[in-house]
Amino acid sequence: MDDQIAIATSSRVPGSAQKARLVADLVRGELVLDAISRLRYLPHAAAVSITKAIKSASANAESQFGWSEDDMLVQSILVDEGPSRMWRKFGARGRYKPIKRRTAHIKVTLVQVKD
Repeated sequence: MDDQIAIATSSRVPGSAQKARLVADLVRGELVLDAISRLRYLPHAAAVSITKAIKSASANAESQFGWSEDDMLVQSILVDEGPSRMWRKFGARGRYKPIKRRTAHIKVTLVQVKD
């Protein structure tokens, strides 16, 4: 029973993966309740998406394994690059300036803490 893990993924989250990794590094290895309360007060836009992914993994663990939210630990958070779409902004003298709208994939893994 030690190999039970709860996983949740969020795909195509708006924002770059590099900026989301900075937020993910702050809560990796913490208890779920501590991580959610810490993310609530961060000014980064990626904090909302990572909070949703952690809550989703927590709900998966409660429904599949019957774990309590007090006993869950964020084992890993992986943030990978998602597909980017090219956009354009029109500039002076008939030119345009390309913009890359980046997305990210977030994968959260939770484990149960043994007391």
